[in-house]
Amino acid sequence: MNTTPRTFVAVPADSHFPIRNLPYGVFRPIMGGPPRVGVAIGESVLDLAVLAEAGLLDGRYLSGVGVFRRASLNALMALGRPAWREARELVTRLLSADEPRLRDNQALRDAALVPQASVEMLLPAEVGDYTDFYSSREHATNVGVMFRGPDAALQPNWLHLPVGYHGRASSLVPGGVDVRRPCGQTRPDDGAPPLFGPSRQMDFELEIGAFIGPGNTLGEPIGIDRAEEHIFGLVLVNDWSARDIQKWEYVPLGPFLGKSFATSVSPWVVTLDALEPFRCAAPVQDPPPLPYLRTSGPQGIDLCLEVWLQGGRMAAPERITATNARHLYWSLAQQVAHHTVNGCNLRTGDLLASGTISGPTRESRGSLLELAWRGAEPFELPGGERRTFLEDGDRVTMTGWCQGDGFRVGFGELSARVLPAHQAVP
Repeated sequence: MNTTPRTFVAVPADSHFPIRNLPYGVFRPIMGGPPRVGVAIGESVLDLAVLAEAGLLDGRYLSGVGVFRRASLNALMALGRPAWREARELVTRLLSADEPRLRDNQALRDAALVPQASVEMLLPAEVGDYTDFYSSREHATNVGVMFRGPDAALQPNWLHLPVGYHGRASSLVPGGVDVRRPCGQTRPDDGAPPLFGPSRQMDFELEIGAFIGPGNTLGEPIGIDRAEEHIFGLVLVNDWSARDIQKWEYVPLGPFLGKSFATSVSPWVVTLDALEPFRCAAPVQDPPPLPYLRTSGPQGIDLCLEVWLQGGRMAAPERITATNARHLYWSLAQQVAHHTVNGCNLRTGDLLASGTISGPTRESRGSLLELAWRGAEPFELPGGERRTFLEDGDRVTMTGWCQGDGFRVGFGELSARVLPAHQAVP
């Protein structure tokens, strides 16, 4: 018997936002007004600030805390999993077809349910720190083969720990904000001095990101068995990369200006509770990780992911990648446990990105670096266009969803266009 509640809100059959999902986001009406927290349902946004002021979101953890009339999700995320589940249960009940308090109050419905087309979506959280991991074995292997050959594709540490680097939180941008091609130093000829100018090898990276709820005290690690209690939910992430700048600068300390110019984040945060029905087995880890990284139960998420590209002469976008988050070798819990094992303190709103997610086939590679194999294998697009790396005017759109029986739990879209570089002289 299907016990999932029906909703009185019209939800298209192919919507990413059925009542089973209820992702959180921060929005602002296009016509004006302060930012506030909402939930996506069908093609509408449910204004949680309006419901809270009407006394409909009172509960053991939520009463009197005022977390919904905010410009970020941080206050809600800081409350922890019991409060998140209480909010989800209250909102689910209010949207249910057999619950009259919102359904039959026309004035309240008009105030609380607004079309998504009439709002501006903002960055979901105030992000103090951003960490980018390297958790896909297929991606790491592809990149390693390109630069070091098949016999040394994976570095010696890769199968023993989730590799990561500290990113730049200040250049995180919400979906819909276009991204400018960066300038920097490159060295296209190993026998000549470096050059300055716009990157000629701008790329996308298809990733997911986890927002941290409650953090940990400095010096106190988060155990693997408690790691997911600190994860509020997931978003799509486009870790834009300037490969030529990155290649020249990354030795010996890793990514810097080739990554920090922009990272795009999708607006809707899908909770782990909404994703729980789509848990699946993760890849077998061999050799087994050290005890602090050993997990139990299904660690993967059966999350379909796609990238679409539309160039300037293309009438419509073309899908260029289709992969799945289930391919990730290192799990979300392992990323949190490893990040804090030295006592590093995570804080509410921190973002941990997975790194590029690639699958076992060419069509499932999560970056242009892999799809065009470092520029050696250009691919054709409609309209006579071909690509090795991104060109000015290209629009990159990422999407992701978990497929249920006749429904989807999805993330919507993460989309941005590549703008020409500034021509400033250093």
